[in-house]
Amino acid sequence: MAHPNFPDKNTTINPPRLLNQVRDKLRVKHYSIRTEQSYVGWIKRFIFFHGKRHPKDMGARDVEDFLTHLAVVGKVSASTQNQAKSALLFLYREVLEIQLPWLDNITQAKTPKRLPVVLTVNEVQSLLSHLTGTYALIASLLYGGGMRLMEAVRLRVKDVDFARHEIVVREGKGFKDRVTMLPEAVVASLKAHLMKAKTLHTEDLAQGFGEVYLPFALDKKYPNAGREWGWQYVFPSKNLSVDPRSDKTRRHHVDEKGVQRAVKQAVRDAELSKPATPHTLRHSFATHLLQNGYDIRTVQELLGHSDVSTTMIYTHVLNKGGRGVVSPLDR
Repeated sequence: MAHPNFPDKNTTINPPRLLNQVRDKLRVKHYSIRTEQSYVGWIKRFIFFHGKRHPKDMGARDVEDFLTHLAVVGKVSASTQNQAKSALLFLYREVLEIQLPWLDNITQAKTPKRLPVVLTVNEVQSLLSHLTGTYALIASLLYGGGMRLMEAVRLRVKDVDFARHEIVVREGKGFKDRVTMLPEAVVASLKAHLMKAKTLHTEDLAQGFGEVYLPFALDKKYPNAGREWGWQYVFPSKNLSVDPRSDKTRRHHVDEKGVQRAVKQAVRDAELSKPATPHTLRHSFATHLLQNGYDIRTVQELLGHSDVSTTMIYTHVLNKGGRGVVSPLDR
């Protein structure tokens, strides 16, 4: 009889199911929970589209048929089709370890180049005046520091430096850290907000909770760090929730969808005609800095762009007419 800790040689150990293998590989490579959910969703759609056939039994034509179906029948956007392709690339290369050179030759859908929506200074002030509480504070950081929405909601207490008026943005787009400004206008309200957040954290600790999610397995290297005040989110959720990856009960950061809904309502209340979103505040931040005479390299660094050509798009939306020139009629 086999020892319970050592299975019999004749016992077949079933490998993890495909989607579990995908999740494990994504977590090993430190992909975000949202990317994990998105990739798993696309892979499931791909499998069901082909009658639940296993991906290793499919080939180039099957992938092409699926991606074409998304564009022609599903009428998805170019970015959505490219996301589906990225999920399938990950599946074949990282999980199934199948090198399929034809996958590189599939026509990549081109995302249309559009100028960003930018608000005027008065429009930004009007929008912010129709926000209250935590959402007003987050929106102020998006405009005042040029942060992305997820960078703001994931902000940790230790990364806010009141003495230097700086915010360290950790793991921004492309897993890059950068430093941006902490606007003087939000210092007082942010300090008051953090006092309330610290009280909430103290109450969590007293009830046996108070541990926050730490990236890159830091909780194993520093077992007590997750309960320290410095690692807590600046904008914690009102409710405790179960982490889907570890099944631990934690206080996550505020839901970004709540910020999006609040900004959408503020746009209506301010009677703005432009389709503004939280990301519009980041666009406005960059454009207004350029209007005020700051050089484009400085703006590039604050935004965290790898290439200055990405930042150059804001030179096309300055309020000087097309391409920043003065119309001859105005002369």
